[in-house]
Amino acid sequence: MAQLQHHAVTVCTDCRVTGSACKPGLALLVRLGESLDRLGVGTDVDFSIQGTACMAGCRRPCTIAFQASGKATYLFGGIEPDADVDALVDFARLYAQREDGMTREAERPRSLAGKVLARVPAALLISEPVAGVRQ
Repeated sequence: MAQLQHHAVTVCTDCRVTGSACKPGLALLVRLGESLDRLGVGTDVDFSIQGTACMAGCRRPCTIAFQASGKATYLFGGIEPDADVDALVDFARLYAQREDGMTREAERPRSLAGKVLARVPAALLISEPVAGVRQ
């Protein structure tokens, strides 16, 4: 039996569209949560989705992060809740398949092009000296 790997998706719920009081992050949180639930059915991948008040992506509203232990973290911005949900689910599927989480731009859904704000390498969790150098 395959071991379940937990993936976390975090959505900024406080992004405000200029001149509007709506919170597109809340809409994205709901729609993406429903879609990711369907993705996880019958697989060895687990996705949790949560909102947070601020991810400091205010110039690119609707910021979302994908994280998992031992994997690179991705931060996307400028996400459109209505237009990008399917692309985010496709990215989640790709991300889950990669042992290290690393993806190339050409592999990601086309509608997410230009929306990657950062890719942060996985944190080094264990460090030990090898030939006098910390690895």
